[in-house]
Amino acid sequence: MIASIKPVIAITIGDPTGVGPEVIVKAIASGELNTSCTPLVLGRVAILKKAAELSEVSLDIVEVASVGDLVANVNASKRRPSETLWCLSTGQPEADYATEPRVDARGGQLAYDCLVRAAELALAGQVAAIVTAPLHKVALHAAGYDWPGHTELLAHLCGVQEHAMMLYLPPGRPRHGGDAGFGVVHVTLHMAMREIFEHLTIDSIDEKIRLASDVFIRIRKAMRLGGNPKIAVAALNPHAGESGRFGTEEQTIIGPAVLKAKSSGIDVVGPLPVDTLMPRAVDGAFDAVVAMYHDQGHIALKLLDMFDAVNITLGLPILRTSVAHGTAHDIAWQNRAEASGMIQAVLTAARLSTH
Repeated sequence: MIASIKPVIAITIGDPTGVGPEVIVKAIASGELNTSCTPLVLGRVAILKKAAELSEVSLDIVEVASVGDLVANVNASKRRPSETLWCLSTGQPEADYATEPRVDARGGQLAYDCLVRAAELALAGQVAAIVTAPLHKVALHAAGYDWPGHTELLAHLCGVQEHAMMLYLPPGRPRHGGDAGFGVVHVTLHMAMREIFEHLTIDSIDEKIRLASDVFIRIRKAMRLGGNPKIAVAALNPHAGESGRFGTEEQTIIGPAVLKAKSSGIDVVGPLPVDTLMPRAVDGAFDAVVAMYHDQGHIALKLLDMFDAVNITLGLPILRTSVAHGTAHDIAWQNRAEASGMIQAVLTAARLSTH
């Protein structure tokens, strides 16, 4: 990492058929990012210029050849940071024409190319973190890549087995948890509901509890907060199974996983019925909730604040955050996309990159 400028955060353009280009240019033009980091967008200059024109923001979009070139340009530039978007050109020229809001293999290919290059830069220590705009899973598949999403692909690129997605609400707003914010970590993620049960094991739940505790140790340190993280584990069945009446997973799998994590020194409780657990967490009783499956965590947190939510991938040797929404083809390229999620994702990456 080159230290002559603020930490470089690589922002991938995502699938250009979606809202990624728009939220990126709006986030940089907001002026909220540059006091914490130096954003570097990986994508296509032509697409970013089109998004800036659509969004009616004044940005000088400057292409750089490398991170070293970025540093030289930033140090020599007399431009105001909020008026400049630095772009590391990535992907193939045909992607410039993939901006219609529909599934397009060219968009899937660009999202893949940008993510791979960003991961390479992060693994080489050339950028402090990566922030990803949304990709479209069908377009990714159409481009020839059979990954369920960013999380699994990044784990593959980084060569790790233990990983998890956490949706995170930064502190400072009502119903964003306690002084360190509020996170939801998922034991299972992108899979059919019928497949969830075979993936819920004592070890898989214990792994996610440990990842949740580890990331909040880092978050609390970055915010100069004392105390250990408090983790709560959600039950799978209604009313936590009612002593086996509605299911025995709480007794045979989830409860033993909680005891295993607790024996290693983690401050964790559960399994608790999720309908009463979430209101307690929102009020600051816990730093993180470990949810058993995708919608159990996603729906609750996105109802609280979808647009400020940040997606953090846990267990990687690099730092990656993302917006918590998708490509949103229904509003893409209409100047209707909300940029607050991208702003929070970049600010969270910048905050954590120094700890």
